[in-house]
Amino acid sequence: MKHSIITVVAGLLVSLAGGFAWAADAVPQPAVKPLTLFLSQAAWNQDALASPVAGSTSAPAQQAATASAPPQADLQKASQNPVADLISVPLQSNFNFFDREKIPVHGTEMQYVLNLQPVIPLKLNEEWNLITRTIIPIIYQPEIVPGMGTHGGTGDIQFTGFFSPRKPGKLIWGVGPVLQFPTATDQWLGTGKWSAGPSGLLLTMNGPWVVGVLAQNVWSYAGDGDRPYVNQMLLNPFVNYNLPAGWYLTTSPNITADWHADSDQRWTVPVGGGVGRVFRVGKLPVNLSLAAYYNVEHPDFGPEWTVQFQVKFMFPK
Repeated sequence: MKHSIITVVAGLLVSLAGGFAWAADAVPQPAVKPLTLFLSQAAWNQDALASPVAGSTSAPAQQAATASAPPQADLQKASQNPVADLISVPLQSNFNFFDREKIPVHGTEMQYVLNLQPVIPLKLNEEWNLITRTIIPIIYQPEIVPGMGTHGGTGDIQFTGFFSPRKPGKLIWGVGPVLQFPTATDQWLGTGKWSAGPSGLLLTMNGPWVVGVLAQNVWSYAGDGDRPYVNQMLLNPFVNYNLPAGWYLTTSPNITADWHADSDQRWTVPVGGGVGRVFRVGKLPVNLSLAAYYNVEHPDFGPEWTVQFQVKFMFPK
C-alpha cells in the first residue's frame, strides 16, 4: 500500500508542479486547494497575475484589464469561501487506500472518486444570494468484500442550496437544505435512498487566514425498502493560510458519522492537510491543490489514507 501511495503522490506532485510551471509561462510573474459513506463530500505584487501576457495589448488595454480583474488576494480568499458570489467548477480527485490487513482480498487496494462540483450563485434580491452546489461522484470501487467484484459508475448525486447574505459582516454564513438522490448506476455505489436534511456554514477571514466549518446531516425518507435507512453526518472544518504569489496552506478534513452503524464502526476522522495555488491561465483563474489525510478513526471497510488533488476553474463576474 505504501508503494501505491508514494506512486500516486509523486504523480500528483509532478502534475501540480507542471500546472504551476505552465501558469508561470502563460502569465508574467512579479520579480520579487455502506461503501458509499467514504465518498468525499465537499477548498478551497500580484498585479502581474491579473495582467495579460506582455506585448499582447496596448498599455491602456492592459490597465483596463487589470482594473476589471479581482485583486489576487481577494480571488484567493473567494476561492476558499463556499458561499462566495463566484461561479466555479471544481474537479476533485480522491484516491482512497484501504487497510489490507482488514480487507483480505486480492487486487487493487485503491478506490478512486472523481467529484464534479459545479457551484453557481443566484441573486435572489438585493439582500440575499442562493449558492447552489451539486456534487456528482464518478467512482471506481475495488473488491473489498469477497465475492463483490469491482464496480464503476456514478454515485448518488447531492445538491446543497445555501441562503447567504449578499453583504455579510465579519462572520460569513449560509444555511439551507441538502438533498441526496438515488442516482447510482450500481447498488455498490449508492444508498438506494432519497435523503434530505439541513446544512449550515460559518466562516471568517482575518488577514491571511480563512477559517470556517460546514456541517450537515441527511436522513432517508423514501427509496428501496430492502436497503438500510440513511442517517449520516458530515462535519467539514477548514483552515487556510494564504501566502504571497497565490500560494496557500490548507487543511479541510471531512469528518463523517453513520449514526446507524455500531459505535466502533461509526466514525471516519481524517487528519492532514496540503498546499495549493491560485493563478491565471490567460484570463481564467485556476485553483490547484494537493492534500493527504490519514484516518485516525475509520470503519473496518473504510479507507485508511486519502490523497486528494483538485483543479478548480473560476469565473469571476
